[in-house]
Amino acid sequence: MTDLTLSPDDIATAVDAALKEDVGSGDATTRATIPADARLRGSFRARGPLTVSGLPVAAAVFERCGDGITFEPVLADGATAEAGDVLAHVEGPAEDVLTGERTALNFLHLMSAIATETRRYVDAVEGTGCTILDTRKTLPGLRALSKYAVTCGGGTNHRMRLDDAILIKDNHIAVAGGIGEAVRRALAADTGLTVQAECDTIEQIREALAAGAHSLLLDNMPPAMLRRAVEVVDGRVPLEASGGVRLHTIHEIAATGVDYASVGAITQYLPAIDIGLDLDG
Repeated sequence: MTDLTLSPDDIATAVDAALKEDVGSGDATTRATIPADARLRGSFRARGPLTVSGLPVAAAVFERCGDGITFEPVLADGATAEAGDVLAHVEGPAEDVLTGERTALNFLHLMSAIATETRRYVDAVEGTGCTILDTRKTLPGLRALSKYAVTCGGGTNHRMRLDDAILIKDNHIAVAGGIGEAVRRALAADTGLTVQAECDTIEQIREALAAGAHSLLLDNMPPAMLRRAVEVVDGRVPLEASGGVRLHTIHEIAATGVDYASVGAITQYLPAIDIGLDLDG
């Protein structure tokens, strides 16, 4: 489990693709209506409560739209904001700023929504000792940004890619001929990666432990069964609850004693986040 640092390469890849998608050969409306020498200054404001994420990405958008743009963050990623709070200022040639406005806002909306939803889950498990994890259920092409946003909300990253760790799931188990056999094969492969096994039953937990799994993913187990799993494992390996975790159930799940709860919803089912660019003066 790691906390992702957003790299310049991750930002550049996402921003370049987004601008190509949105701008094409140029902003026809702005070119047709705005004087070439016009300048503007504006403020990105929260329209409601949120946890901030995506300011470095918004800055990169404007860097690519024109050399004369200045982007000044007021808050930092991970900060909380209320309605009316200024997240950042932008100033420069009006044509360049307006060309990048929607792309910058799209990144801020998406990433702040993920951070805000993650924060709700993190707050809901406070005091239980359980850590909120993300999953690989992210928008294609935007995984690095999405997982970075999770860390802005106080969550922790699970696997970034399939090569980060071995996670033996139900289809692996079926093809391998059982959970014990799948774990033994994974360990024998000697990859140096941690081996986690997905368990649906208490019997599978016992088999995976006996085979030497480093950690267990407890799939779609109700709270009573999670508590039983915690008793059976007795601290020998970390336990992760997964499957169908929602905000209204997360505290009860966390209180069973599991070490982690992985939540696909924090990168899939996002709250509406509204951030606008208001012109100053």
